[in-house]
Amino acid sequence: MPGVRGGAALALALALALALAGARPGPAASPAAPPRFNVSLDAAPQRRWLPVLRRFDPDLVRAAVAQIIGDRVPTWVLALVRKGVVELESLLPQPFTDEIRGVCDFLDISLAEGLLVNLAYESSAFCTSIVAQDSSGHIYHGRNLDYPFGNLLRKLTVDVQFLKNGQIAFTGTTFIGYVGLWTGQSPQKFTVSGDERDKGFWWENMIAALFQGHSPVSWLIRNTLNESENFEAAIYKLAKTPLIADVYYIVGGISPREGVVITRNRGGPADIWPLDPLSGAWFRVETNYDHWKPVPKRDDRRTPAIKALNATGQAHLSLETLFQVLSVVPVYNNYTIYTTVMSAASPDKYMTRIRNLS
Repeated sequence: MPGVRGGAALALALALALALAGARPGPAASPAAPPRFNVSLDAAPQRRWLPVLRRFDPDLVRAAVAQIIGDRVPTWVLALVRKGVVELESLLPQPFTDEIRGVCDFLDISLAEGLLVNLAYESSAFCTSIVAQDSSGHIYHGRNLDYPFGNLLRKLTVDVQFLKNGQIAFTGTTFIGYVGLWTGQSPQKFTVSGDERDKGFWWENMIAALFQGHSPVSWLIRNTLNESENFEAAIYKLAKTPLIADVYYIVGGISPREGVVITRNRGGPADIWPLDPLSGAWFRVETNYDHWKPVPKRDDRRTPAIKALNATGQAHLSLETLFQVLSVVPVYNNYTIYTTVMSAASPDKYMTRIRNLS
């Protein structure tokens, strides 16, 4: 991690600014790095996750699947998917369905359960993402992923290096048993994170959109990391590909001004919100609300994040100070599972920390 420029003086200034802003100390935490694994895209999809799965307690993964389905999936949806699982599988894109089938075979759970737990994540995560440019033109990207079931999911969080021909094609952070990505980096190309945009019940979105051949939102992140050759291509793919649910995609590149928030409808972009450092807009903060609308007072993570970034200052921006911004309450809260900071121009500095460890 790069050092904090300004040292103790910056830390004091940031602490004072946050105190004046009314921020409270964060919850007790012992940030720890998740395990990091390699997944070879050259292996058969049904087998490529097996080396990772073998490193985890199957009972723990099955318990997480059962708890999430029990809490997030109505019984009628579960019954419907069980009856139509063969047809549903045929509607979903490869290699994801074969990967899920391989996970289900290993865990000895039904394909219906495996598909549902993957799709249930698609519209359930409350998150904060930030893309920013320092005064030298370097682009930094950070995110908190907030989700219930933290006691289980913190134990199942992993960083994954996806390999092609033995080389790292892209890196992402995910949960064991979940084949999509909400956070990822294509080295020397771009970084991506996704934040939920709440528009109706997720199963209504899923049922309506799957039969039209639309993509799950986290699967599109992974496909974009795998296929797009640069920042511009990633923006186009993330903005234009039909989705099963609305979402915010936050993207960072490797050159000055390469940062954007894409507000998505299922059919296409609702808004494109780029960095504009020449006009003073050197960062963009996206939580789970349209940036042109006020945030609800009951869940205002946007304002504290903006105050913390302004207190830090563009000249002092780094991956380390961005991590500190993402550690300010309530940007960081009791539901925060992990924090990731990354910069595609410095791919070796990709860093995830699990939060709220007991």
